[in-house]
Amino acid sequence: MKMRKMMYALLVSMVAISMLAGCGSKNSNSNSANSGQSASNESTNNASTNNEATNNADTAASGQIAKIGLGHITSIGSSKDMEGDTMATAQVDTTIVAAAFDKDGKVVKVEIDNAQSKVDYDKDLQVATDLNADNKTKVELGEDYGMKKASSIGKEWYEQAKALGDWMVGKSVDEIKAMKTKAKDDHHPAVPDEADLASTVTMNVSDFIAAVAEAYDNAIDVKAGAEKFGLGHNISLAKSKGLSTNDGQEVLPAAEVNTVMVAAAFDKDGKVAGTIIDNAQTKVNFDKNGKVASDKNAEIKTKVELGDEYGMKKASSIGKDWYEQARALGDWMVGKSVDEIKGMKTKQKDDAHPAVPDEADLTSSVTISVQDYIAGLVESYDNAK
Repeated sequence: MKMRKMMYALLVSMVAISMLAGCGSKNSNSNSANSGQSASNESTNNASTNNEATNNADTAASGQIAKIGLGHITSIGSSKDMEGDTMATAQVDTTIVAAAFDKDGKVVKVEIDNAQSKVDYDKDLQVATDLNADNKTKVELGEDYGMKKASSIGKEWYEQAKALGDWMVGKSVDEIKAMKTKAKDDHHPAVPDEADLASTVTMNVSDFIAAVAEAYDNAIDVKAGAEKFGLGHNISLAKSKGLSTNDGQEVLPAAEVNTVMVAAAFDKDGKVAGTIIDNAQTKVNFDKNGKVASDKNAEIKTKVELGDEYGMKKASSIGKDWYEQARALGDWMVGKSVDEIKGMKTKQKDDAHPAVPDEADLTSSVTISVQDYIAGLVESYDNAK
């Protein structure tokens, strides 16, 4: 009898050990720039971060941040030709929606914004806009955007964007996409027709809904303990050019707007739990008569969305395209405080690359200049709620 009991105890112990071995965590390739593209782990630290993030997605309670996503839609449709007294204008509108989701896919926090950037030309097709000016989004402009005076409900753009975001919180993407809307006019084909939005949102919401759906589709897992979430951005027009000649060749006018976007989650200690970095590099070309030469209706992709088509890999000394380097930079940020990230050692590679990482664990994964992405991360922390 004693022998049978001992054999039974031994058998139970072996089964328990087997079950524990089968419950080990599985590797997950989370993508800090685009979850739709597989991430190769650059280091043991990144592999550890990805596993922790996967565990968080499985164990976070409802209502807690388990994933974050970034959605965006860019249009150049409002750009204008030079005609009569009307000067040529390049207008780039980038709708940005950064969202945090719980394990059930419901919105926990959301930030809605729009970067409406313009490059004006004079009669000689020279750039008339100050290319070094501070460019603000509609939320950053606040009362200066000037929508309130034309609003039937007396609310500014940033107020309506906040009200729409507040309405999204606690809802799934399917519930948000099911919002009842109505056509107000040709410019407002999808105004909310929901009783609890009637007095707070009268602007067209189709792009915001599409962007939050994209944010969900591209969402990445974050480390456990994420409590705050923010959006940072930085807009540059500096590479825009007017009509000129170079070595006897005519160089046509071209506006270039770079809209850097950084969405990040932070834990209670202010350390990064997850980061997504992207850049909408949008060009509007003109002919020698000031007519818009770019297709106003074309789909405009960010650098992450372009993936390998962006074409940086062939010129990269480390053989990595932009989206791969942005993802590696985002992974490096995880677990660090903003001060630690700002303290990154950098070096100047050339005039176009004044701040390339000079950190041992980034030398094989990031050779792009990182100052704008660090600034975007800092702003996301300052804006985090």
